[in-house]
Parts: sequence; C-alpha cells; structure tokens
Amino acid sequence: MTNTEQGKKRFHFDRHAPEYRDRFEAITKDMQAHCPLAWTDTHGGHWVAAGAEEVFHLARSQVVSNDNDVNGVRRGYTGITIPHAENPIRSGILEMDPPEHQAYRQILNPYLSPAAVARWIPFVDEVTHACLDEKIASGHIDFVDDLANIVPAVLTLAMLGIPLHKWEVYSEPAHAALYTPPDSPDRARVLDLHRAMGTDLFATILEVRESPRPGLVDALVRAEIDGQAPPDIEILGMLNLLIGGGFDTTTALTAHAFEWLSEHPDQRARLDRERDTLLDSATEEFLRYFTPTPGDGRTVCADYEYAGADLREGERLWLSWAMANRDPSLFDDPDTVDLERKGNRHFSFGLGIHRCIGSNVARTVFKRMLLAVLDRMPDFRCTADRAVHYETIGIIQGMRHLPAGFTPGPRLGPGLDATLARLQTLCEEQGLAEPVVARGR
Repeated sequence: MTNTEQGKKRFHFDRHAPEYRDRFEAITKDMQAHCPLAWTDTHGGHWVAAGAEEVFHLARSQVVSNDNDVNGVRRGYTGITIPHAENPIRSGILEMDPPEHQAYRQILNPYLSPAAVARWIPFVDEVTHACLDEKIASGHIDFVDDLANIVPAVLTLAMLGIPLHKWEVYSEPAHAALYTPPDSPDRARVLDLHRAMGTDLFATILEVRESPRPGLVDALVRAEIDGQAPPDIEILGMLNLLIGGGFDTTTALTAHAFEWLSEHPDQRARLDRERDTLLDSATEEFLRYFTPTPGDGRTVCADYEYAGADLREGERLWLSWAMANRDPSLFDDPDTVDLERKGNRHFSFGLGIHRCIGSNVARTVFKRMLLAVLDRMPDFRCTADRAVHYETIGIIQGMRHLPAGFTPGPRLGPGLDATLARLQTLCEEQGLAEPVVARGR
C-alpha cells in the first residue's frame, strides 16, 4: 500500500484472483490495519471498504447507488458487479434505488417473511431426507452434488411456482455463473447455459400470465408498479436474482459448515448434543465466518470525503461483507469459529435497504439440512483432498464438490424422484406457494 496522491490510499486488491481466496486472512488484516478504505487499480479502478466501520457507514449512506442503468437513461451507473457485467438485464431489486426498489420489494415480502418461510419447513425436511435416502445405504455422499445443490434449488422453484422436476435445468447455470471467473475460457459455455435458463424462465412468465398459478412468478406477473405491469425484462431480472440467491448462497454456507464440522469432530458432537441451545448461534457464526456472498459493488453518486478518502461521483466502490466480518474491533478473535458467539451482528446478509430479502429462507434451509445430517450421518468424514472449492470467490464463497463417508444406515422413504412428484401434487393441492396474506396467516 502506498499513498500516491492526496485523499487516495492505494492497495492492490483483486477479489477474483486465487490469491484473495488463499490469503484472505492476511489481506484482510493488512487492509484493516493500514487502509480500511483504499483505492485499487484492478478492474478499471475502484474503492474497497474492508473495515467494519467503513462498510457499515457506506452501505447505509445516501452517497452510494445500486442502480444499473442498462438503458443509459439515468446517470449511467453499472450496478453491483465489479468488473461490470455486460448484461441487458438488471439483477432485480439489488440493482434498483428508491423508490423503485421499495415498490418491487413489497411484492416479494409476503412470500419471504418468517411466517411464509416457516410453512415450508415440512417440505424442506422431506426433500432433505429424500436426498439422504439416495445415499444412506452406500456410506458415501457428496454434500454439494447430492444434498446442498438440490434442497435449496427445489425449494426455490417451489416458491416461484416452477415445476420441481426442472431443478436440474436451473442448477448448473445458476452455480456456474457464480464460480466461473470473468476471464475464464469456459465463460462462453456458462453464458449459453444461462441463456437457456433465461429462455425457460421467459416461457414460464408467458405460461403463468396465461394460466395463473401460485408463486413468486405469478406475483411479479400480476404486479403493478406506478399503475403499470412490470416489463418482462425486469421480471426476468428479478427471477434471476431469486434463483441465484436461493440456490448458491445456501449451498455455499452448508458445504463450508459441513467441511468445518468434519475437521472439528468434537465441536460437531457438541453441536449435536446441545442443538437446542447452540443451533441458532452456530448458524450465525457459520454465516459470519464463511460469508457466502463476500461483498457487493456500488457507485458513488456524489462527491464525498470520508475516512481520509476523497470519493468522487461516478467512482466504483466494493463493500466487503467478508472482511468486515473479520474486523477485531467488532468481533473478538474474529478468525476463530465460536459456536456460541454472543451479539453476532455480522454483515453476511448485507446492510441497509438492500439487505438480503431471502435471509429467512437461507437460515431455515441450512438448519434443516444440518439437523438431518446430524441425525442420520453423525459420524460423517469429509474427504479433504477431493473437496473442490470455487476457483474464484469474487461473487460467492462456494464449493463445487465435498465428498464424505459415514456409517451406512437405513432408507426412510422412496427416494428423490418419487418424493418430488408427490410434493408437486401437494404444492398444487394445498397452494403452498400462495402469499401468507392470501392464506390468512
């Protein structure tokens, strides 16, 4: 880090580089000690907020914008992705500023409130146990491929009102879009997969508009924003956000938590034994420590002097939730997992008006999968040399594979395909994807 000009401390920071994943703790300590708000020349140049105080202040400030002006009709800002992704579709409410942001968020709230999510718990439990049934007799499982990729995906589709059997159509593009670096030679293939998913989503929008059925797709299709129906392109952006957030973040949290519990069998036994008092605090600690979504971008929308830095309108800013979650000024012994950590005000779901709208879903699904594995595979051992972490953690701190062994046990049900077929009928007969208001709850 060098001070090359007044009001702009510089630090070479590239969150897409393997070095950032491999040296995360060292880089975090260095920035927080010397330049918790610094300028980096990578990816066209942008500010990086690494300290808890700086992230907290800027995330809630009115001098930063989430707007992605894809049509060039406002101020030309480029949303939450650094480097800017050339995409004609905004990432839903995450790339909207007030008042537009609130109008769309209000449409989603009745489907994602604590009461709305709680009614899905029996559904989540059935899908989880069906996944475990597929592997329980073999003594081997890949916690990513065979569990954590499936359960969040199936639930997300159910909440959207998309047929459950399509989870595989959506899973690979949703995950690959996040773990593939911007300069990867595989990027073109991943974009093709994403376009195919988008084509199916657009067909779903047309289908639901013609033949209504409960779910978030229907909510968006029937919505009115300033007296008009949302454009299909905005509905697609909103659905892409719900799928990306619903699929990969919970998968990432689950995989890292299971890997850590395998490496610390005494803590796993303690969590199993004291689950009634430890489950909630352990969940928050895993969220803090692993921070599935490491950060988000913003655009500075007014000249602003803060923390010795001269931020100028139009400059880009990266808010690092992950580094703020390791700030010793806020968390005692921040680089250690403490399953009973008190007052854990972590940043993992973001801050301010753009705080993650799906946080209730993520917590619930993670807890149900964790409890099921502790019940049915309590002695699981992850195969460390076969675990595959994302090549880049610039967007999601995720894993592609996490094989494990355990003592075999008995099946409890008919398996995944039969369970999904039965649950599809249940969703339709009971209207599970209706908003809680419509159900009078």
